[in-house]
Amino acid sequence: MPIEILMPALSPTMEEGTLAKWLVKEGDAVSSGDVIAEIETDKATMEFEAVDEGVIGKVLVAEGTADVKVNTPIAMLLEDGESADDLDASPEPAPKAAPAKPAEPAAAATPTAAPPAPTQSGDRVFASPLARRIAADKGLDLSQITGTGPRGRIVKADVESATPQAAAPAQAAAPAASAPVAKPVDASAIAKMYEGRAYTELPLDGMRKTIAARLTEAKQTIPHFYLRRSVTLDPLMAFRAQLNAQLEKRGVKLSVNDFIIKACALALQQVPAANAVWAGDRILQLEPSDVAVAVAIEGGLFTPVLKDAHQKSLSALSAEMKDLATRARDRKLAPHEYQGGSFAISNLGMMGIENFDAVINPPHGAILAVGAGLKKPVVADDGSVTVATVMSMTLSVDHRVIDGALGAELLQAIVDNLENPMAMLA
Repeated sequence: MPIEILMPALSPTMEEGTLAKWLVKEGDAVSSGDVIAEIETDKATMEFEAVDEGVIGKVLVAEGTADVKVNTPIAMLLEDGESADDLDASPEPAPKAAPAKPAEPAAAATPTAAPPAPTQSGDRVFASPLARRIAADKGLDLSQITGTGPRGRIVKADVESATPQAAAPAQAAAPAASAPVAKPVDASAIAKMYEGRAYTELPLDGMRKTIAARLTEAKQTIPHFYLRRSVTLDPLMAFRAQLNAQLEKRGVKLSVNDFIIKACALALQQVPAANAVWAGDRILQLEPSDVAVAVAIEGGLFTPVLKDAHQKSLSALSAEMKDLATRARDRKLAPHEYQGGSFAISNLGMMGIENFDAVINPPHGAILAVGAGLKKPVVADDGSVTVATVMSMTLSVDHRVIDGALGAELLQAIVDNLENPMAMLA
């Protein structure tokens, strides 16, 4: 019987993608492991390999088609001995599900059928990781939600539109005032406001949609608090100049950002309780220091992750960061290179920004916003006034994971490492 080739989930959070290009055509023979298509996720273009061998009998989704849901059939594969006639005998899969129509109001006296339950296997309810996280934050029972995704899978939109079940009357307490729910933005109403004004309409690509969704989720669901410190950079700048002079023959040039990455990685080892992430119904405390670094690209940003950063030398971190940043700008990173980590760094100092507050990238426990190093008058221990290079840093912290005193301890460790750079090599 012909085999359905389904739209793959190329990352744990992928729910849809763009079928950018077919590398095979109908009638081509393929083997397991052959690259048959290029799929665009919200972050990168990735190759899709065949799992089975056979002949491409029919292409169901044309290349260039956007918003193809995960697990949607995109082609049919004929096995040995099968022909195109077998496709006519097999049920034709629909490339996309039709949008659901609003339910008609039912007459009071006419009983209505209960909505179909979400697809389950034993006690397991099939739902995307993002849907599970939102449901946990909203206190929703996934078994009471109807999934509209592929094969009844519960997706983000299902839990966002659901509301917690009301408590039984015998257990009901005084009703609490619910927070007002923000209404969706009416695009036509916004456009009407600017009638007669010149503008260019820019459609949202997958990356911008994902950034908007994740940062909205972050600010709505993560209880941020902020800790601010200044660090004196003069010892680090002198030490950096000394190292760069010695490393010049090897073609290595360390940046201040390399030292910041190392300082944060070591601080997570020095304050291990802060090396943690929020996992919905638990906290995961990591052993290695996997540090993400924000990289601006055209139309968005990546946060590639430097894994085991505490174990790597400054020159190794510098080389790896340059490689990740280059491939990020070319959108050539694989999902495992920009997912994970417990901590992130966002540095806008090179753009002259003195200080700012960064938004936590879930499920991270914290993110460090780094400003520019500026010459400022400072008061020395003996009371004299001198000039020093001072850099402002703001640590945005998820209060569910890290409390105030623990966050302060982490930031103190980062400052100590930066102000005593030679100790980071010990």
